[in-house]
Amino acid sequence: MKLMIFVAASLALAAGTAAARPVPYVLQSGHIDLDRGPDGNTVILDTPQGLAVVDTGRHPEHAQAILDHARKVRKPVVAIVNSHWHLDHSTGNRDILAVFPKARLVTSNAVSGALDGFLAKSRNGARQRLADPRLDPPERARISRAQAAMDDRTALVPASPVTRSGAMVLGGRRFEVRLAPNAVTEGDVWLLAPDEKLAVVGDLVVAPVPFFDTACEEGWARTLNEIARAKWTVLIPGHGAPMDRKRFNQWHTAYTHYVDCAHSTATPQACAVQWQADAAGFYTPAERDDVGMLARYYVEQVLRAQAGKRMAYCARPSHPA
Repeated sequence: MKLMIFVAASLALAAGTAAARPVPYVLQSGHIDLDRGPDGNTVILDTPQGLAVVDTGRHPEHAQAILDHARKVRKPVVAIVNSHWHLDHSTGNRDILAVFPKARLVTSNAVSGALDGFLAKSRNGARQRLADPRLDPPERARISRAQAAMDDRTALVPASPVTRSGAMVLGGRRFEVRLAPNAVTEGDVWLLAPDEKLAVVGDLVVAPVPFFDTACEEGWARTLNEIARAKWTVLIPGHGAPMDRKRFNQWHTAYTHYVDCAHSTATPQACAVQWQADAAGFYTPAERDDVGMLARYYVEQVLRAQAGKRMAYCARPSHPA
């Protein structure tokens, strides 16, 4: 399990003046593991009434670390913000709500469409795999956990979904909650915490490579421009280390070059190599081959797919975000 990293985002005022109280946040680092499935980053923010948790990971160990922190600081979780519905960011909702059932769930309604579409296929596949008596116990446990998460709509679907960008009070504290239609999913939510000068953006920014499985590259590009204009000092991506403005600008430029390459006459391999060059520092040398494979895959299978498939997440669905 990754150690939790405490970061104080506010600095004391100059000597001889009254100091502003530092407002810390907690980053619980996720990981990318293509074999057992990833956990997204979790950010835990303090509020007058308790803790606001942004994304809850996939694995039980990740969710338990959130609960351990709440127990340590003796504060309840009063809000769960899901940046999007991908299970590596939302499976832990059930664990948190089992202990703190009054926690408010904040996300878009894109998850409703996903449960009836993309995730419905995953649920069917999970049932078929669980029916195989030869399935090894660790894999059976992982699949069972994912299926339980998908079956429990109350832990994924918000009572009052985010339908527009604006200020939102969570636990007695004001945040800026932004809605990004048709980006990584049909409706992504990202958060600005003014006290920390912090942006928490989920997979709208992600290392080591942007994930296009349920994405619309045009909407994603628009949202990256909005993030660039927003007021923040530190940005927490969906996966990977925190970024300052310089690092974000590097990632933003790499994204733009990659998508432009995908829509050019360059080969998928050339686009993958370009991403590897532009995104240097967002992956380790050991990850280079996997990064190249994923970057090539998304060009071939998504960004250059037939229009009906490629634009599937750009058109407005029957379940509005």
